[in-house]
Amino acid sequence: MQRIYEPQDLMEGELLLTMLASEGIEAHLSGRHLVGGIGELPICGLLGVMVDDLQAERAQQLIAAYNAAQPLPSDEPEDTQGVLIC
Repeated sequence: MQRIYEPQDLMEGELLLTMLASEGIEAHLSGRHLVGGIGELPICGLLGVMVDDLQAERAQQLIAAYNAAQPLPSDEPEDTQGVLIC
């Protein structure tokens, strides 16, 4: 297995695992159980997306596409763009 990506947080890591699984790539999030130790452990480098060596290149391509994605244009008025309206 190869560590191919370091997510910013647990939520991004779980999102990427789900995205990769939807593409047929089995992945593992290393360090997920260490997140509760922040303060006593280093804050960076705890999490890592791990995939099989044979699927690493495809997984990296998918994650690169995820990171390059732009939000879809919306019909929001200009004065409320970026504001969560409930």
